[in-house]
Amino acid sequence: MTYFDGGYDTQVLGIDDYSLELAKKYILNEELVGFPTETVYGLGAMAYSDAAVKRIYEAKGRPADNPLIVHVHKWYDVDKLVDVKYDYINKLREAFLPGPLTMVYPSKGMISPVATCGLDTVGIRIPSSDAAQEFLKTVDIPIAAPSANVSKHTSPVTAQHVYEDLKGKIPLILDGGKSSGGIESTVLDVTTDTPIILRSGLVTCEMIKKVVGKCEYSANTVDDKVRAPGMKYRHYRPNCETYLFGRDEVDKAQSVYDAQKLSGKRVCFMCDDEMVKHVRGMTLNMGKTAEEIASSLYYDLHRAEEIADVLIAFVVDTGSDVDVGIMNRLSKACG
Repeated sequence: MTYFDGGYDTQVLGIDDYSLELAKKYILNEELVGFPTETVYGLGAMAYSDAAVKRIYEAKGRPADNPLIVHVHKWYDVDKLVDVKYDYINKLREAFLPGPLTMVYPSKGMISPVATCGLDTVGIRIPSSDAAQEFLKTVDIPIAAPSANVSKHTSPVTAQHVYEDLKGKIPLILDGGKSSGGIESTVLDVTTDTPIILRSGLVTCEMIKKVVGKCEYSANTVDDKVRAPGMKYRHYRPNCETYLFGRDEVDKAQSVYDAQKLSGKRVCFMCDDEMVKHVRGMTLNMGKTAEEIASSLYYDLHRAEEIADVLIAFVVDTGSDVDVGIMNRLSKACG
Protein backbone atom coordinates (compact mmCIF):
# COMPACT_ATOMS: atom_id res chain seq x y z
CA MET A 1 0.00 0.00 0.00
CA THR A 2 1.35 3.43 -0.93
CA TYR A 3 0.75 6.68 0.88
CA PHE A 4 -1.88 7.48 -1.74
CA ASP A 5 -4.63 4.91 -1.20
CA GLY A 6 -7.60 7.25 -1.47
CA GLY A 7 -7.29 8.39 2.12
CA TYR A 8 -7.88 12.13 1.71
CA ASP A 9 -11.16 14.02 1.74
CA THR A 10 -9.81 16.51 -0.78
CA GLN A 11 -10.85 20.11 -0.13
CA VAL A 12 -11.22 22.74 -2.87
CA LEU A 13 -11.00 26.22 -1.36
CA GLY A 14 -10.89 29.73 -2.73
CA ILE A 15 -7.78 31.71 -1.92
CA ASP A 16 -7.96 33.61 1.36
CA ASP A 17 -5.96 33.85 4.57
CA TYR A 18 -7.43 30.62 5.93
CA SER A 19 -6.77 28.49 2.83
CA LEU A 20 -3.25 29.89 2.41
CA GLU A 21 -2.32 29.08 6.01
CA LEU A 22 -3.83 25.62 5.58
CA ALA A 23 -1.77 25.14 2.42
CA LYS A 24 1.36 26.18 4.30
CA LYS A 25 0.57 23.66 7.03
CA TYR A 26 0.25 20.84 4.51
CA ILE A 27 3.42 21.83 2.62
CA LEU A 28 5.51 22.01 5.80
CA ASN A 29 4.08 18.61 6.77
CA GLU A 30 5.54 17.25 3.50
CA GLU A 31 2.13 16.85 1.88
CA LEU A 32 0.86 18.04 -1.51
CA VAL A 33 -1.22 21.06 -2.53
CA GLY A 34 -2.78 21.85 -5.90
CA PHE A 35 -2.36 25.54 -6.77
CA PRO A 36 -3.10 27.85 -9.71
CA THR A 37 -0.60 29.58 -11.96
CA GLU A 38 -1.04 31.67 -15.10
CA THR A 39 -0.20 28.62 -17.26
CA VAL A 40 -1.72 25.48 -15.69
CA TYR A 41 -2.44 24.27 -12.15
CA GLY A 42 0.57 22.87 -10.30
CA LEU A 43 0.94 20.02 -7.81
CA GLY A 44 3.23 21.47 -5.17
CA ALA A 45 5.53 19.95 -2.56
CA MET A 46 8.46 21.15 -0.46
CA ALA A 47 11.36 21.09 -2.91
CA TYR A 48 13.95 20.37 -0.20
CA SER A 49 12.24 17.15 0.94
CA ASP A 50 12.86 13.80 -0.75
CA ALA A 51 9.76 12.34 0.95
CA ALA A 52 7.49 15.17 -0.16
CA VAL A 53 8.73 15.13 -3.74
CA LYS A 54 8.32 11.35 -3.96
CA ARG A 55 4.64 11.86 -3.17
CA ILE A 56 4.29 13.94 -6.33
CA TYR A 57 5.55 11.05 -8.44
CA GLU A 58 3.28 8.61 -6.61
CA ALA A 59 0.16 10.77 -6.89
CA LYS A 60 0.66 11.40 -10.60
CA GLY A 61 2.12 8.05 -11.62
CA ARG A 62 4.95 10.10 -13.12
CA PRO A 63 8.11 8.45 -14.55
CA ALA A 64 10.94 8.74 -12.04
CA ASP A 65 13.39 10.17 -14.61
CA ASN A 66 11.19 13.17 -15.48
CA PRO A 67 12.49 16.18 -13.47
CA LEU A 68 10.32 18.77 -11.77
CA ILE A 69 10.32 22.55 -12.03
CA VAL A 70 10.87 24.51 -8.81
CA HIS A 71 8.61 27.52 -8.19
CA VAL A 72 9.44 30.53 -6.03
CA HIS A 73 7.87 33.92 -5.34
CA LYS A 74 9.19 37.07 -6.98
CA TRP A 75 11.06 38.26 -3.87
CA TYR A 76 12.90 34.98 -3.37
CA ASP A 77 16.69 35.03 -3.84
CA VAL A 78 17.00 32.50 -6.66
CA ASP A 79 20.78 32.77 -6.60
CA LYS A 80 20.79 30.84 -3.31
CA LEU A 81 19.70 27.80 -5.32
CA VAL A 82 21.61 28.15 -8.58
CA ASP A 83 24.76 29.40 -10.26
CA VAL A 84 24.35 32.28 -12.71
CA LYS A 85 27.10 31.87 -15.29
CA TYR A 86 26.18 34.36 -18.03
CA ASP A 87 25.25 38.04 -18.15
CA TYR A 88 22.34 37.45 -20.54
CA ILE A 89 20.44 35.67 -17.74
CA ASN A 90 19.77 38.92 -15.91
CA LYS A 91 18.43 40.46 -19.12
CA LEU A 92 16.01 37.55 -19.46
CA ARG A 93 14.93 37.91 -15.84
CA GLU A 94 14.21 41.61 -16.32
CA ALA A 95 12.28 41.01 -19.54
CA PHE A 96 10.17 37.96 -18.70
CA LEU A 97 9.95 37.39 -14.95
CA PRO A 98 7.63 36.92 -13.25
CA GLY A 99 6.06 35.03 -16.13
CA PRO A 100 5.74 31.76 -18.09
CA LEU A 101 9.47 31.12 -18.40
CA THR A 102 11.44 28.40 -16.61
CA MET A 103 15.22 28.72 -16.69
CA VAL A 104 17.41 25.66 -16.18
CA TYR A 105 20.56 26.57 -14.23
CA PRO A 106 23.51 24.72 -12.71
CA SER A 107 22.22 23.66 -9.29
CA LYS A 108 23.92 24.42 -5.98
CA GLY A 109 22.55 21.12 -4.66
CA MET A 110 19.93 22.50 -2.27
CA ILE A 111 16.95 21.02 -4.11
CA SER A 112 16.01 17.38 -3.54
CA PRO A 113 17.74 15.05 -6.02
CA VAL A 114 14.36 13.34 -6.41
CA ALA A 115 13.07 16.56 -7.98
CA THR A 116 16.11 16.98 -10.25
CA CYS A 117 16.34 13.25 -11.04
CA GLY A 118 19.98 13.37 -9.96
CA LEU A 119 20.93 15.97 -12.57
CA ASP A 120 23.33 18.78 -11.74
CA THR A 121 20.82 21.31 -13.07
CA VAL A 122 17.46 22.59 -11.85
CA GLY A 123 14.62 24.49 -13.53
CA ILE A 124 13.39 27.57 -11.65
CA ARG A 125 10.16 29.43 -12.39
CA ILE A 126 8.61 32.60 -10.94
CA PRO A 127 4.89 32.58 -11.87
CA SER A 128 3.18 35.89 -12.62
CA SER A 129 -0.30 35.03 -11.37
CA ASP A 130 -1.36 36.80 -8.19
CA ALA A 131 -2.79 33.55 -6.80
CA ALA A 132 0.48 31.67 -7.30
CA GLN A 133 2.43 34.54 -5.79
CA GLU A 134 0.21 34.59 -2.70
CA PHE A 135 0.66 30.85 -2.19
CA LEU A 136 4.43 30.91 -2.76
CA LYS A 137 4.96 33.95 -0.52
CA THR A 138 2.90 32.33 2.25
CA VAL A 139 4.94 29.11 2.26
CA ASP A 140 8.15 31.06 1.55
CA ILE A 141 10.17 28.04 0.46
CA PRO A 142 10.90 26.58 -2.99
CA ILE A 143 8.02 24.44 -4.26
CA ALA A 144 8.58 21.57 -6.69
CA ALA A 145 5.56 21.31 -8.96
CA PRO A 146 4.58 19.61 -12.21
CA SER A 147 1.08 19.99 -13.63
CA ALA A 148 -1.59 18.77 -11.19
CA ASN A 149 -2.97 15.84 -13.17
CA VAL A 150 -2.47 12.12 -13.59
CA SER A 151 0.59 11.54 -15.77
CA LYS A 152 -0.09 11.63 -19.55
CA HIS A 153 -3.58 13.11 -19.07
CA THR A 154 -4.52 16.60 -20.27
CA SER A 155 -3.03 19.33 -18.09
CA PRO A 156 -5.50 21.08 -15.73
CA VAL A 157 -6.51 24.72 -16.12
CA THR A 158 -9.24 24.77 -13.45
CA ALA A 159 -9.47 23.50 -9.89
CA GLN A 160 -12.22 21.13 -11.04
CA HIS A 161 -9.82 19.51 -13.51
CA VAL A 162 -7.37 18.92 -10.66
CA TYR A 163 -10.10 17.49 -8.44
CA GLU A 164 -11.26 15.06 -11.12
CA ASP A 165 -7.75 13.61 -11.47
CA LEU A 166 -6.41 13.78 -7.92
CA LYS A 167 -9.36 13.62 -5.51
CA GLY A 168 -8.49 11.36 -2.60
CA LYS A 169 -4.77 11.66 -3.39
CA ILE A 170 -4.09 15.16 -2.03
CA PRO A 171 -5.57 17.11 0.88
CA LEU A 172 -6.08 20.55 -0.69
CA ILE A 173 -6.62 22.36 -3.98
CA LEU A 174 -6.47 26.16 -4.05
CA ASP A 175 -9.04 27.49 -6.52
CA GLY A 176 -7.82 30.56 -8.38
CA GLY A 177 -10.18 30.32 -11.36
CA LYS A 178 -9.23 29.37 -14.91
CA SER A 179 -5.55 29.68 -15.85
CA SER A 180 -5.19 32.36 -18.50
CA GLY A 181 -2.09 31.24 -20.43
CA GLY A 182 -3.28 27.73 -21.09
CA ILE A 183 -0.02 25.92 -21.88
CA GLU A 184 2.98 25.24 -19.67
CA SER A 185 5.96 27.57 -19.39
CA THR A 186 8.76 27.76 -21.90
CA VAL A 187 11.76 25.85 -20.50
CA LEU A 188 15.09 27.48 -21.35
CA ASP A 189 18.55 26.02 -20.73
CA VAL A 190 20.83 28.82 -19.52
CA THR A 191 23.85 26.64 -18.69
CA THR A 192 25.66 27.56 -21.93
CA ASP A 193 26.58 30.85 -23.61
CA THR A 194 23.56 30.50 -25.92
CA PRO A 195 20.11 29.97 -24.35
CA ILE A 196 18.46 26.77 -25.64
CA ILE A 197 14.73 26.08 -25.62
CA LEU A 198 14.03 22.63 -24.16
CA ARG A 199 10.23 23.06 -24.24
CA SER A 200 8.34 25.68 -26.22
CA GLY A 201 5.73 27.91 -24.63
CA LEU A 202 4.37 31.46 -24.56
CA VAL A 203 7.85 33.01 -24.29
CA THR A 204 9.08 32.30 -27.79
CA CYS A 205 12.46 31.96 -29.44
CA GLU A 206 11.96 35.24 -31.30
CA MET A 207 11.06 37.06 -28.09
CA ILE A 208 14.23 35.79 -26.43
CA LYS A 209 16.36 36.77 -29.43
CA LYS A 210 15.03 40.32 -29.25
CA VAL A 211 16.28 40.58 -25.67
CA VAL A 212 19.64 38.78 -25.78
CA GLY A 213 20.35 38.46 -29.51
CA LYS A 214 20.50 34.67 -29.62
CA CYS A 215 18.45 31.56 -28.90
CA GLU A 216 18.29 28.01 -30.24
CA TYR A 217 16.00 24.99 -30.00
CA SER A 218 17.21 21.80 -28.36
CA ALA A 219 18.28 19.00 -30.70
CA ASN A 220 17.54 16.33 -28.07
CA THR A 221 16.90 12.75 -29.17
CA VAL A 222 14.94 9.95 -27.51
CA ASP A 223 18.20 8.57 -26.09
CA ASP A 224 19.08 11.81 -24.29
CA LYS A 225 18.51 12.28 -20.58
CA VAL A 226 15.28 14.11 -19.81
CA ARG A 227 16.44 17.60 -18.81
CA ALA A 228 13.00 19.20 -18.61
CA PRO A 229 9.33 18.17 -18.50
CA GLY A 230 7.69 17.48 -21.85
CA MET A 231 10.87 16.39 -23.65
CA LYS A 232 10.42 12.62 -23.81
CA TYR A 233 7.08 11.21 -22.71
CA ARG A 234 3.68 11.47 -24.32
CA HIS A 235 1.49 13.93 -22.49
CA TYR A 236 -1.73 15.85 -22.54
CA ARG A 237 -4.03 13.13 -23.92
CA PRO A 238 -7.79 13.41 -23.32
CA ASN A 239 -9.83 10.34 -22.41
CA CYS A 240 -11.38 9.94 -25.84
CA GLU A 241 -10.36 8.74 -29.29
CA THR A 242 -8.40 11.41 -31.14
CA TYR A 243 -7.36 12.36 -34.67
CA LEU A 244 -5.11 15.18 -35.91
CA PHE A 245 -5.35 16.40 -39.50
CA GLY A 246 -3.45 18.94 -41.56
CA ARG A 247 -5.19 22.14 -42.60
CA ASP A 248 -5.40 20.82 -46.17
CA GLU A 249 -7.13 17.60 -45.09
CA VAL A 250 -10.63 18.94 -44.43
CA ASP A 251 -12.35 16.43 -46.72
CA LYS A 252 -10.57 13.51 -45.07
CA ALA A 253 -11.39 14.83 -41.60
CA GLN A 254 -15.02 15.37 -42.53
CA SER A 255 -15.24 11.79 -43.83
CA VAL A 256 -13.92 10.48 -40.50
CA TYR A 257 -16.41 12.68 -38.63
CA ASP A 258 -19.35 11.47 -40.72
CA ALA A 259 -18.36 7.78 -40.47
CA GLN A 260 -17.86 7.92 -36.71
CA LYS A 261 -21.16 9.72 -36.22
CA LEU A 262 -22.95 7.17 -38.41
CA SER A 263 -21.58 4.43 -36.16
CA GLY A 264 -23.36 6.01 -33.20
CA LYS A 265 -20.44 7.80 -31.57
CA ARG A 266 -20.45 11.37 -30.30
CA VAL A 267 -17.99 13.27 -32.49
CA CYS A 268 -16.53 16.75 -32.20
CA PHE A 269 -14.15 18.93 -34.19
CA MET A 270 -11.64 21.16 -32.36
CA CYS A 271 -10.06 23.89 -34.44
CA ASP A 272 -9.29 27.58 -34.76
CA ASP A 273 -11.64 30.29 -35.99
CA GLU A 274 -10.56 29.96 -39.62
CA MET A 275 -10.97 26.18 -39.82
CA VAL A 276 -14.43 26.33 -38.23
CA LYS A 277 -15.68 27.79 -41.51
CA HIS A 278 -14.74 24.63 -43.42
CA VAL A 279 -16.23 21.82 -41.31
CA ARG A 280 -19.78 20.59 -40.65
CA GLY A 281 -20.75 19.32 -37.22
CA MET A 282 -20.27 19.94 -33.52
CA THR A 283 -17.19 22.10 -33.07
CA LEU A 284 -15.08 23.55 -30.27
CA ASN A 285 -13.77 26.90 -31.55
CA MET A 286 -10.37 27.59 -29.96
CA GLY A 287 -10.20 31.20 -31.11
CA LYS A 288 -8.37 33.24 -33.72
CA THR A 289 -4.98 34.34 -32.38
CA ALA A 290 -2.20 32.07 -31.13
CA GLU A 291 -2.66 33.45 -27.62
CA GLU A 292 -6.40 32.71 -27.69
CA ILE A 293 -5.76 29.19 -28.98
CA ALA A 294 -3.11 28.49 -26.34
CA SER A 295 -5.48 29.71 -23.63
CA SER A 296 -8.27 27.45 -24.92
CA LEU A 297 -6.28 24.30 -25.73
CA TYR A 298 -6.41 22.32 -22.48
CA TYR A 299 -9.81 23.66 -21.49
CA ASP A 300 -11.25 22.44 -24.80
CA LEU A 301 -9.50 19.07 -24.53
CA HIS A 302 -11.17 18.60 -21.13
CA ARG A 303 -14.47 19.79 -22.60
CA ALA A 304 -14.13 17.24 -25.41
CA GLU A 305 -13.97 14.43 -22.83
CA GLU A 306 -17.39 15.52 -21.57
CA ILE A 307 -19.17 15.84 -24.90
CA ALA A 308 -17.46 13.46 -27.33
CA ASP A 309 -16.26 9.91 -27.82
CA VAL A 310 -14.13 11.01 -30.78
CA LEU A 311 -12.22 14.29 -31.12
CA ILE A 312 -10.95 15.50 -34.49
CA ALA A 313 -8.40 18.33 -34.35
CA PHE A 314 -6.54 20.33 -36.98
CA VAL A 315 -2.97 21.62 -37.10
CA VAL A 316 -2.70 25.21 -35.85
CA ASP A 317 -0.92 27.74 -38.06
CA THR A 318 -1.54 31.38 -37.18
CA GLY A 319 1.90 32.56 -38.29
CA SER A 320 2.95 33.23 -34.70
CA ASP A 321 6.00 31.74 -32.99
CA VAL A 322 3.60 30.64 -30.21
CA ASP A 323 2.31 28.02 -32.69
CA VAL A 324 5.43 25.95 -31.91
CA GLY A 325 4.35 25.53 -28.29
CA ILE A 326 0.73 24.89 -29.23
CA MET A 327 1.65 22.17 -31.71
CA ASN A 328 4.09 20.59 -29.26
CA ARG A 329 1.10 19.93 -26.99
CA LEU A 330 -1.54 19.27 -29.64
CA SER A 331 0.55 16.70 -31.50
CA LYS A 332 1.13 14.79 -28.24
CA ALA A 333 -2.52 15.05 -27.26
CA CYS A 334 -4.09 14.07 -30.57
CA GLY A 335 -1.33 12.85 -32.88
